[in-house]
Amino acid sequence: MGKVAAKMKVMPKSPDIDLDALQERLEESLPEGAKIQGFGRDDVAFGLVALLPAVIVPDDAGGTEAVEEAFAGVEGVESVKVEEVGRL
Repeated sequence: MGKVAAKMKVMPKSPDIDLDALQERLEESLPEGAKIQGFGRDDVAFGLVALLPAVIVPDDAGGTEAVEEAFAGVEGVESVKVEEVGRL
């Protein structure tokens, strides 16, 4: 089975959220078989900064859906969006 790399955009609920702590919570929430290859950050507006995790997941049914659901359930996350997906 192959693997898929996905660049995601995670928006925090407010500009006051500690991004380092949010990043740790995202890493802890990953479903089995998924891993984070790295994080980027994107200044959105008015002090709000989005996290841009690069996630590697197995290429099976559902793709990034389990990761999206896990990230959406993390405290401090407003929204989760898949920006890019590609096979490895």
